[in-house]
Amino acid sequence: MSIKDYTAHQLSIIIDSLSEEDLKKSLEVPPNREMGDLAFPCFILAKHLKQSPVQIAKELEGKLSSSDVFDRVEATGPYLNLFLPKRKLTEQVISEILVDGEQYGSVKASGHQIPIDLSSPNIAKPFSMGHLRSTVIGNAVANLAEKNGYKPIRINHLGDWGTQFGKLMTAYEKWGNEHAVRKSPIKELNALYVLFHEKAKEDPSLDDEGRAWFKKLEGGDSNATALWKWFREESLKEFEKIYELLDVSFDAYPGESFYNDKMQAIVDELNEKKLLVESDGAMVVDLEEFDMPPALIQKKDGASLYATRDLAAAKYRKSTYHFAESLYVVGHEQSLHFQQVKKVLLKLGYDWAEDMKHIPFGMILQDGKKMSTRKGKTVLLEEVLKQTIEQAKRNIEEKNPTLKAKEQVAEIIGVGAVIFNDLKQSRLNDVEFDIEQMLRFEGETGPYIQYTYARACTLLTKGSWGEMKETNPPYNIDEAYLWDLILTLEHFPSIVERAFHEYEPSILSRYLIVLARYFNQYYGKVRILSGTDEEQQARLHLVKSVTVVLKEGLRLLGIKAPEKM
Repeated sequence: MSIKDYTAHQLSIIIDSLSEEDLKKSLEVPPNREMGDLAFPCFILAKHLKQSPVQIAKELEGKLSSSDVFDRVEATGPYLNLFLPKRKLTEQVISEILVDGEQYGSVKASGHQIPIDLSSPNIAKPFSMGHLRSTVIGNAVANLAEKNGYKPIRINHLGDWGTQFGKLMTAYEKWGNEHAVRKSPIKELNALYVLFHEKAKEDPSLDDEGRAWFKKLEGGDSNATALWKWFREESLKEFEKIYELLDVSFDAYPGESFYNDKMQAIVDELNEKKLLVESDGAMVVDLEEFDMPPALIQKKDGASLYATRDLAAAKYRKSTYHFAESLYVVGHEQSLHFQQVKKVLLKLGYDWAEDMKHIPFGMILQDGKKMSTRKGKTVLLEEVLKQTIEQAKRNIEEKNPTLKAKEQVAEIIGVGAVIFNDLKQSRLNDVEFDIEQMLRFEGETGPYIQYTYARACTLLTKGSWGEMKETNPPYNIDEAYLWDLILTLEHFPSIVERAFHEYEPSILSRYLIVLARYFNQYYGKVRILSGTDEEQQARLHLVKSVTVVLKEGLRLLGIKAPEKM
């Protein structure tokens, strides 16, 4: 039972004109703590009771003052200010966390499936920093979905189809070297892709050759297919290294090519329902009724487009997973595209399209500018991760050179720093990355949260937590420093719920920063391993609760928590 649930239940005993749920929704947090922990606005009872809110607040104060369910109640104008029973609720919160462990804040499984389209890099191109956001935001949303009782299906919708592969094949046939490509596949293929665009500026006919190659690929040409399979296999090997570092896994890898044999059915269905119209030789679905440009379904040469493949993918996912929601973690520049796909599906009569949600996000910027693979201005994610891991290793050598498993801890810190730096930002904001800043042990960083967790683990070891007997320690100690920390711990389940329903991992990230700050303030003011055995045990119960929530919060973000740093 949350603190708001407790308060609403107690109020419902003396207020019968509102349900517990309505009472809970009406509760407010006063502007400062001296006015109480929660406040009930009596305006909402005035019409029913035919009394002024001020008079109602006074009467409620009288009824509650004689009970022991609150430490204190005060009528202040039209508000009833409530001071919660701190010891009772402190014991309740800590007990719930210690009993539930990592399940604290979890919702019972519903069985509903949620496919989540995330990461989706393009084959034959390096895994750049630009792909980081979809990967880590999508993974965090998937973890949060699971915590909220859903079954997430992580789908890596690889960019392994489209005209760009025709361009790459053109470049390989004209300027490629098989030995060089086999030695360093992604580097060489990316160089060829960049070269193609440089040459195409001088010779626009190259674009026609690229389209022709892709048309051959769509038609099953053996040479084109062999090249495409080679490019794809080499890319997946490189991508797997990144996913292993990020500790991200997938349930399915059906890239765009998977839907190649499923697109004609979409075209036929659109034709049957007379939704396809010709526009400058191409086939489109008119969306003027929605104030949108038409959705392109087929090019002049009959080649498919992103919309065709996404329509086929949406139908496949619905028939395969019978989803409650279908999520697409893709940059905000694709917002119009997803709106068009949804509207086409609705015009086809598929009401379930309303359950498809685009989760947009901003870009990662380099010196304030968008990164571009075409122009060769790519910051490789693998290189960034290696840099952060090396920097973390140097920090460990400087601050704790005797630490065991330094390599492993450095990797956890370095990778965690990159992930947290991304997820502490609202996903709609653009992110400028700064390796030195994200690895700091102070401030709003991943290492700060990890270090707080490690510090708490050290206290548990020194206090012999593993040997501790079950007791009912005195939770009324340290009250001056304890309450903010208890309230924050108690908020964790609602934070987890809100972060998922808003598809916003930064809600959880910001929460962890606040929790770490409150714990470090408590640590700075209270000698945890002092006093009587009972007092030490009470404090260590609290410390253990903090470690449970910090570790689980970081796990939901896709970050590991080392016990020593």
